[in-house]
Amino acid sequence: MFVIIGYVVVIFSVFGGFMMAGGHLAALLQPIELLMIGGAAFGAFLVGNDLKTIKATVAALPTVLAPSSYSKALYLDLLAMMFEFLTKIRKDGMMAIEKDVENPENSAIFTKYPKIMKDHHLMDFLCDYLRMMLSGNMEPFQIENLMDVDIETHHNEGHAVCHAVAKMADGMPAFGIVAAVMGVVHTMSSVGQVSNNELGVMIAHALVGTFLGILLCYGFVGPLATILEQKLNESSKMLQTAKIILLASLNGYAPTIAVEFGRKVLNSTERPEFLELEEYIKGARTR
Repeated sequence: MFVIIGYVVVIFSVFGGFMMAGGHLAALLQPIELLMIGGAAFGAFLVGNDLKTIKATVAALPTVLAPSSYSKALYLDLLAMMFEFLTKIRKDGMMAIEKDVENPENSAIFTKYPKIMKDHHLMDFLCDYLRMMLSGNMEPFQIENLMDVDIETHHNEGHAVCHAVAKMADGMPAFGIVAAVMGVVHTMSSVGQVSNNELGVMIAHALVGTFLGILLCYGFVGPLATILEQKLNESSKMLQTAKIILLASLNGYAPTIAVEFGRKVLNSTERPEFLELEEYIKGARTR
């Protein structure tokens, strides 16, 4: 919703301000200039990225219109679920969660938290490391190092999409200049063949290329890269929270303390209060 609102504000501010200053909106409607800038930017995007990044970018772009799912409610679900797992481990031993890890779709704990199950990155992360904990053959510092590499890999994959969109946006002002120069070339080649009035119109049309390139970069495409990066950071925060809780458990902390470690990792805008989390966990265990 805010993406659409933001685009409306950009359009109204730029084009509305131009009209208020006495400008003629028709002079800015240059579809050929848009074709040159957009086509060149898209072509450069295809040249500068491999097939994996292109596919990932195409899949990620529709998500910019979706609201963030990483809310306090989702983090409360994660913390409550982790508490249930750690409590079960502490009470019945590590082997008690084997069926949950191997078949999460039929797990009595996982199925209580459908929002968590929708996040396949988080589910893979949790199941993989709970499975490693079941083996009992790795020291906590070894698992921590592996978790760090795993989260870094996830972040780098997502950042490749952000980088691709940002680079495409960065190239648009330059392609706008290219379009403007080509318009000037066309205008100069028409000297002597058309009237002075027509030459003035052609020069104005040529300058629109520079304007559109800058506007598309900073008003439309560039902000998409920022949104994608914000969503990537939010998804990484979920993995970091799960990591801290699992490591605290491996180091011998009680489930309540381990979950508190995870709570402190969260951003202040989504972090629940201690008593709020305690009440939520009590309610979740009775479901």
